[in-house]
This record gives sequence, C-alpha cells and structure tokens, in this order.
Amino acid sequence: MRRISKLTRVAVGVASLALAATACGGTSSESGSGGDETAGGDKGLAIAYDIGGKGDQSFNDAAYAGLEKAKKEFGYKTQDIEPTEGETDADKEQRLASLAKQGYNPVIGVGFAYGPAMEAVAKDYPDTTFGIVDSVVEGDNVASLVFAEQEASYLAGVAAAKATKTNTVGFVGGVDIPLIHKFEAGYKQGVEDTSGGKVKVISQYLTQTAEEGGFSSPDKGKAAAEGQIEKKADVVYQAAGLSGQGVIEAAAKAKVWAIGVDSDQYNQEALASYKNYILTSALKDVGGAVYALAKSVEDGKPLTGTQTFDLKVDGVGLSDTNPEYAKIEGLSAAVDKAKEEIIAGTIKVKTE
Repeated sequence: MRRISKLTRVAVGVASLALAATACGGTSSESGSGGDETAGGDKGLAIAYDIGGKGDQSFNDAAYAGLEKAKKEFGYKTQDIEPTEGETDADKEQRLASLAKQGYNPVIGVGFAYGPAMEAVAKDYPDTTFGIVDSVVEGDNVASLVFAEQEASYLAGVAAAKATKTNTVGFVGGVDIPLIHKFEAGYKQGVEDTSGGKVKVISQYLTQTAEEGGFSSPDKGKAAAEGQIEKKADVVYQAAGLSGQGVIEAAAKAKVWAIGVDSDQYNQEALASYKNYILTSALKDVGGAVYALAKSVEDGKPLTGTQTFDLKVDGVGLSDTNPEYAKIEGLSAAVDKAKEEIIAGTIKVKTE
C-alpha cells in the first residue's frame, strides 16, 4: 500500500470556510446542480456524518465545508447523509455500500465509528476511494485522515494557563476513548508547562460510550461545565462535539472563558450570543482533509494510506479571531513560541 506520512498544503485554509448552521434532522441531504447526472456523468464526493450530524458547529460542519468547497470547484454532484439514532455497524456498512454503488467517489466516513464498516465495505468496491476521519483502516483504496489533536490542544492549554485568574481550568471530553484522551493529554501538558504546575486542571468525561450521548447532548456538556465552574474553573476547554455547545453556553452565562474545538467556534452563527466568551478554538482542519481527498481523486491520483494533519502542515492550530485573545498579556507570544517548538521537535506532546 502506498503510504504518505504528511499531507501537502492543499488542505490549508479550508477550515476558514463559513460553516453551515443547518439544524440536524432527516436521514439524508443531497446537493448538486439538479438532475441525475452532471456533465460527464460522474458523481463526486459523498460524506456520511458522525454522531451529532450536520449543524454541530464543529466536527461534522467542518467536513461539510470541505464538501461544499469540492462541489463548487469541481462542479459535480455530492451527497451528505445524517446518522440515525441507535444505528449499528451494519447500518453504516449499508450506507457506505449504497453510496459506492451509486457511483460516488470518494466516499468518506466522518468519525472513528465508521472503522469496522469501512473495513468491511472498501474491499468490495476496489474502484472507489474511501476515506475515514479519525481512524486508521487498512486497504489499498482507503485514505485514513488523522490529526495531531494533541498539538492543537497543547496550544489551548498554553492559552488557558495565560488566561486563568483562579489558577483552575477545566476540560470536558465527550466520550472516554483514546481519541479524546489525546485532547486532554495535550491540554494538560500545555497548562502544566506554561504555569510550572501552578494551574490545576479539572477533567470530566460525559459518557463511557458514544451511544450514551457524549457527543450529542448539550445538556450533559452544560451540566459538566457548570460543575467545573463551581470549583473555580474560569477557562473550560471542550472536546465533545455537539455537547460542547452546552459547555460554551455555561461558560458564557458564568462570564468565564470557553475554548472551542475543531472549528473556529467564535465565528459560528449558532453560537453568536456566546462568542464574547469563546477565547479561542483548537482547530482541526477536517474540511481540508475532506477537500484534499476529493481533489486527489479528481486529479486521478487518489490518496491512500495514513494522511497525518499536524502543526507542520497547518492541519491543526489555534484560532485568534476573538479580539480579546490578543489583549491577554503574554498569551499570543507564548502560543507562538510553543507552536515553533512543537514543529521543531523541542516539545514532544503527549497523546495519553
């Protein structure tokens, strides 16, 4: 299998696209120019959403931004499909197989939950390129789109340590799984390195499994954040998908800082009433990954193997769009220095 360890900079900048604020609902949506086929008779990119669906103002919406960019640039028919409540791996298999059978190429599963289904389906459609976000699946026609979440989270930890006045900050993870452990590990390390151990991190996971709603329950996120704020946390970082909206709401109501995730949540229309309290967001260029895979297929050179998005290729990062970010003494300089040292290898960021 062809292996490519770092993605080229074709992905850079897609994270800045305006993300859709469409509410979740229904089982599928389709976009295109109308009719059954575009010029040339080809169908293009199709994505199947993770838990929370479109409208999460985060992970899934970032994927949708990549789809929209590909559709606009390549002028082909696309499709994006919502998850269903309580669905099984067999349901996911059927969804991916249906998209491949209809002629969509590439077909991308947004989220690690698609791993078993993609492993089962990809070998049955060798002429279709498949992509999976946040997981590694072996296959000659599969691109595994993974991210150095711990690096962006480290920068978030640096920002939190510089912003806190109580020397207590919080972390809310959606589900207690290795992927979210990467966010927590990087964040804790960034806080500790920046504060010299003087700042305490309170951590909480909302659920043990995704099926319990850890990524899709804003009420759970809100309750967790409120509990941390009661314990004097004045900066709360969330890696919780749709549940993170509840964390942001709780922080804004308490007039403390929230740190967003995946997308620049300061700019999200659905979160506009809370934006003054979103200090920054740990960015993850899911849209760039989705677009890059679509472009590689369009160019006739489909990416396969593990594609890693890290600070070196701007695949992850930290937003600075809130004007208050620049006003906190020493914050910008500390983040910039940490970024340089991570890229240089001087700082080794933990994943667990």
